[in-house]
Amino acid sequence: MMEGPAKKIGLYLHIPFCKRKCPYCDFFSVCAGEERFDEYTDALCRSIGYYSEKYGRTADTLYFGGGTPSLIGEQRLGMICREARKYFGLENAEITLEVNPEKKNIGFEDLLKSGFNRLSIGLQSSDDNELRLLGRLHDSKDADRCVRQAQNAGFENISLDLMIATPSQTGESLLRSIDFCASHGVKHISAYLLKIEKSTHYYKIKDSLLLPDEDRQAEMYLFAVEKLSEYGYRQYEISNFSLPGYESRHNLKYWHDEEYLGFGPAAHSFIDGRRFYFERSFEDFFDNKTTDDGEGGDEEEFIMLGLRLAEGITKESYQKRFGRDMPDELIKKAAALSKGGYTLVDDEGIRLTKKGFLMSNAVIAHIIS
Repeated sequence: MMEGPAKKIGLYLHIPFCKRKCPYCDFFSVCAGEERFDEYTDALCRSIGYYSEKYGRTADTLYFGGGTPSLIGEQRLGMICREARKYFGLENAEITLEVNPEKKNIGFEDLLKSGFNRLSIGLQSSDDNELRLLGRLHDSKDADRCVRQAQNAGFENISLDLMIATPSQTGESLLRSIDFCASHGVKHISAYLLKIEKSTHYYKIKDSLLLPDEDRQAEMYLFAVEKLSEYGYRQYEISNFSLPGYESRHNLKYWHDEEYLGFGPAAHSFIDGRRFYFERSFEDFFDNKTTDDGEGGDEEEFIMLGLRLAEGITKESYQKRFGRDMPDELIKKAAALSKGGYTLVDDEGIRLTKKGFLMSNAVIAHIIS
């Protein structure tokens, strides 16, 4: 049961261009030039107008992901942002742009004038050797300069990405990367355990990668959670940490199982109770050809997504969403796992512990089975 048609949605715009494909990355992206950038920008603007007319909704978050969105330049990004504002309102909206540290300066002042008010910067590590092994094109000095330039331009809400358990990473180097983030005073940190995806170069060479075993991965994750907490970054989702009031409003829409529209190849949408997506194809996107992905927003999906959050599934949120009490069977299943230290069950509802987050796929599967 959705919360009603007046609820503001989120917008996700996929910018599928990179200078070079990182060996661990499974997201859809290609190398391209100015002509393709122009063609794609025009297609995005048309699509924004089409879906605005189709659904007649307003939005309060806008997220430019990739790929490397900053690659298409401040002028094109500004044009797309203005179109989104024209058609979807975006009053008091959180407008996020993913950025990779560059050897050259990025026009942060122009981005701020265009309406962007949040940056997600792909640091990954502050160790130059780890960055090289990850196939990144920047070094720690580039990252330092990028963050400082953004702050000097007026960006206050900045998030940095960190990767945990990467090739040759140690506890000491992970601590230095955490210290790097905290020393720059950023408001948000996304810290992800490296996952080897089948379609990546890392998968092809996985046997030669110097990766920590599962126990060591768990230790490094829990170490990161502890150190980030000491710096004041509250864990509000399995892989996301923020200073108070700086949680990602856009990503919270996903985890609260709220509605959003996705634009671009490989982008997914959930609106009016249906899920659909564009294939990993420019042609399908240009032709506005989507693939139906069935109904969305049911009880299982709501629980699966909500248990990724530190707040978990509250009895109040369940009642508000479905108009009935949280089932006793659900509570009993979660309570049984609390004996192993994976869940916490109380009068408020159900949530996972830090240990539970490490085993989240198995824990959540058991609860919703």
